[in-house]
Amino acid sequence: MNKKTSFIALAAVAALVAVGTGAWWLGMQQGMGHTTLAQEPVATTKASDDPSQWSIPQGEAATRRHIQEGLKAGDLDPATGLRILNYHDPMVPDRNFDAPAKSPFMDMMLVPRYVGGNAADASSVSVSPRIQQNLGLRTAPVVEGALAAEVSAVGNVAWNEHEQTVVSARAMGFVEKLHVRAVLDRVAAGAPLVELHVPDWVAAQEEYLALKRLSGPDSGALQDAALQRMRQAGMPAAHIERVVATGTVQQRYTVTAPSGGVVSELAVREGATVMPGTLLMRLQGTGTVWAEGAVPESQAALLQPGTRVQTTSPGVPGQIFEGRVQSLLPEVDTVTRTVRARVELANPAGRLVPGMQVSMRLAQPAAEVALLVPSDAVIRTGRRSVVMVAEEEGRFRPVEVTTGQEVGDQTEIRSGLTPGQRVVRSGQFLIDSEASLRGLMARLNPEPEAPSATAGPASTTPRYTTSAVLDALGGDTATLTHPPIESLKWPEMQMDFRLPPPEQQPRNLAPGDRLEIEFEMQDGDVPRITRLQRVAPEAGQ
Repeated sequence: MNKKTSFIALAAVAALVAVGTGAWWLGMQQGMGHTTLAQEPVATTKASDDPSQWSIPQGEAATRRHIQEGLKAGDLDPATGLRILNYHDPMVPDRNFDAPAKSPFMDMMLVPRYVGGNAADASSVSVSPRIQQNLGLRTAPVVEGALAAEVSAVGNVAWNEHEQTVVSARAMGFVEKLHVRAVLDRVAAGAPLVELHVPDWVAAQEEYLALKRLSGPDSGALQDAALQRMRQAGMPAAHIERVVATGTVQQRYTVTAPSGGVVSELAVREGATVMPGTLLMRLQGTGTVWAEGAVPESQAALLQPGTRVQTTSPGVPGQIFEGRVQSLLPEVDTVTRTVRARVELANPAGRLVPGMQVSMRLAQPAAEVALLVPSDAVIRTGRRSVVMVAEEEGRFRPVEVTTGQEVGDQTEIRSGLTPGQRVVRSGQFLIDSEASLRGLMARLNPEPEAPSATAGPASTTPRYTTSAVLDALGGDTATLTHPPIESLKWPEMQMDFRLPPPEQQPRNLAPGDRLEIEFEMQDGDVPRITRLQRVAPEAGQ
């Protein structure tokens, strides 16, 4: 066995592991000359329930026999009594051929698929009752109903920044006394916070009092001008009234709390010099708090500002806090795929404090009647959502659906199904693998046709990228070993590629070179490289 054949054998084993023994078993029944999964193995070998005994060489042997007998797609195979549907490479299941031949993709023969009997409908897969029992297939009906769209979330308490008050200096002065000395001290509305000495205010007060002691026809106007200068100096109205009422200079100005709460920030100490606008401290109200919970983005559409919320916390056992959704923050966590919902909660006793964990239950919005299926019946490929519909006589058909909301174990179906149909909810991935082997998924969503030469330079042929090691060169073909390619479900293997024109190739390519390639598939030919670049060897190689 040469190196290339060894890699092919390893590739077949890797594909068997990737798809799963059950899925490979389903696909091989047709590859060996079986009409559907409802039929028992035929041909010259003894029927066996051990999938490990159903291997590719039997399918290759059938292909070689078809070549010798001149059979092709549409002919009746006299050895099986079944009509030939087409030929395919199990490693590239969505490419079908009308005649038996060697695979253009791998160093192996194509294998046949058959139709006839219960498999006359090539748009579905048939599974016998015995195999359904062995695979544990379970179905569920498509029903009409309303989703119980209750949204739950876990979050943390934070201060409501809308209730934050900033206390700052109104003029240049000195901090003579602090009545609050630590962050998180509680203060009541009107309580003294800090005492300031403001020299400019003292001078303005002395000027006013001196004019007040004068008598004369112009004394009233002069006193009014002095009052105006005190206001312009930034002196609060209450402080001015105290000067007028007492007739004495008020050496200190006491800053009081405009509202009750806690000191969230203390920015000065006694003896400090402050300028106009200097931050003295921040006061945080505690009448309401925020709770920010992470809501799955699939359920975020159920919420809107004003939605009622009930919240509990292990730190306050037995008490329920009522609130409403204030906003959905315009940001999605790319790791957890969640949206933060900001909830405003009433906190009359101040028992909820920042950092405390809470559990939130958001009131169920009105739900409309829709088609519902179990969530585990939906196969999401990343490009589409598919369900396997169970039909009569053990037949299963892939159907593309449009899904809506998902709540609990139920998913809303907006199009693709009708009430009363049954969908597979257990073992559907094995049937999906069989459908892929038969090319049903390709027919479900066919690739767009490539534009003609006059339609423009754009191409709709999908392209794939991978790293590779050059093993051999032969004319316009290169033999490469590449790692697994997830988008094509290819394992690591050695295979041939068609090289691009010489002017698009790096100079002096030689076996052992490490490459980065972009390629596209070709009907009836090996993949064609569209871009080729040599990369430097890794350190230590």
